[in-house]
Amino acid sequence: MPQTFSICVYCGSRDGIDPEYAAVAESLGAEIAAEGWRLVYGAGDIGLMGRVARSAQAGGAETFGVIPVHLFDREVGKRDLTTFIVTETMHERKKVMFMNADAIVVLPGGAGSLDEFFETLTWAQLGLHAKPLILLDTNGYWAPLNALMQHVVDQGFAERTLLDFVQTVPDVPTLMARLRDARSSITA
Repeated sequence: MPQTFSICVYCGSRDGIDPEYAAVAESLGAEIAAEGWRLVYGAGDIGLMGRVARSAQAGGAETFGVIPVHLFDREVGKRDLTTFIVTETMHERKKVMFMNADAIVVLPGGAGSLDEFFETLTWAQLGLHAKPLILLDTNGYWAPLNALMQHVVDQGFAERTLLDFVQTVPDVPTLMARLRDARSSITA
C-alpha cells in the first residue's frame, strides 16, 4: 500500500490579528482531510497549529505531530493525534517533520515559522531536497518576505534560482491545486 501523501504545515502558535488567518488554517486542515492526505505539523493545540490540526482531525485525516519536550506545556501538546512524537530539541522536531513530509506549506507565523521556512529553503538551495515549498500568502502576509528574498538576490547574496525554490499562492484553492500537481509528479 503506498504511503499517504503528507503535507508539513509550518504556522503560528498564535492566531494573529486578522481573522482570515484562522479561517485559512481551518480550511487547509479540512482540505487535507478531504484529499485523504496526512497532516504533519508541530503538535501544538493552540493558535493556527491547533486550528489546522483540529480541522484535519474533524475531517478524518491522519495527523502526525512533533513537539520538543520544552514546548509541551507552552504549545499545549496535542496528544490525540494519529502519531505523536516528543523530541529533545527544536532541531530534532524540524528534522522529523521534514523527513515525514512530501511537501511543505507555510501559513502566517512568527520567528519559529520563519526559522522552519529558511532552514527548508536553505536545504533546497543546497540540493538536499526537491520538495515543494509553498507560502500561503493570506491577505499579503508573506509579501515582505518575498520582497526580502528579492532584495537578497538583487544585492548579490544569492542566485536568482533561490526564488525558484519557493512558490507563493494567494489562497487555499490555489494551494490545493499546486499540492495535487506535486502529488501527481511524485506518484507518476
